[in-house]
Amino acid sequence: MEEFSFNKIDKDSGIPYELLLLADETRDAIDQYIFKCDIYLLYDGTESIAVMALYKNGDSELEIKNIAVIESYRSKGIGSILIKKAKEIALDSHYKILSVGTSDTGFQQIRFYEKNSFKKTGIRKDFFIENYPSPIYENGLQMRDMIILEFSLS
Repeated sequence: MEEFSFNKIDKDSGIPYELLLLADETRDAIDQYIFKCDIYLLYDGTESIAVMALYKNGDSELEIKNIAVIESYRSKGIGSILIKKAKEIALDSHYKILSVGTSDTGFQQIRFYEKNSFKKTGIRKDFFIENYPSPIYENGLQMRDMIILEFSLS
């Protein structure tokens, strides 16, 4: 396996919707945040294998809006590489908190963030009911609330 490279991309060269849609349900949902985010791609050689979108949520908080890894690279530590990069970016930019929101039915995602030292700090009630036109199901359950997790950088 070649060395991974990590680069911030220029949105003018195109939004990597194919990758972003691995972690979000619709292009419309992605368009609600993506133009306000910095987008990063992780490459294995010339192949883009993962994406991360970071949103500056005020002066003290950097939020992960989207993080996705292509199927063939999952369960190989790639997500943790992205989290490490997000923490470095947040520290270098003097943020105090790195946050992320995920579905209350995303048990695997919640475990992943907790494994990467994030702590549950809140719930956005009915987020997926109010922000998506149709019900979304994950793990056989309807997505309803967003679980907020944070990593403290201070």
